[in-house]
Amino acid sequence: MSINTGIDKNSLSKTVQGLSELLADSYTLYLKTHNYHWNVTGPQFTSLHQMFEEHYTELATAVDVIAERIRALGAFAPGSYSAFANLTAIEEAGEQLDATGMVKDLLDGHETLVRRARTVLQSEALEADDVSGDLLTQRLDVHEKTAWMLRALLG
Repeated sequence: MSINTGIDKNSLSKTVQGLSELLADSYTLYLKTHNYHWNVTGPQFTSLHQMFEEHYTELATAVDVIAERIRALGAFAPGSYSAFANLTAIEEAGEQLDATGMVKDLLDGHETLVRRARTVLQSEALEADDVSGDLLTQRLDVHEKTAWMLRALLG
């Protein structure tokens, strides 16, 4: 069924593509953060283990919100590992990192999400879509704050 909400099809398509990429990035970062939660070791274990849990819990909620926005725009949300792998700009966790390496890697992931969200937010496609713009602004806020906190951990 077609959508008639005042957003032209070209803008709708571009917004869905941008949100799909943001979803893939968010899900990939969720997986990476959960992995690090399970596998962190060292003197900062307790604080990092708890912080990573807070981060992956927030990301789990975010992927649902982003996917539901894609659905509200009339498209199917990507939802497989292969779809996410084709859409994400975040690399999977490879080798086992130490705690500092994990923090640096997650910092890079959050900054990647900031850049992706900002690119979509600044797109002309969002001119008639305040709801998607609001979602992107909220994601920017979360990822910029998280990146700041991760940078502070690194000194």
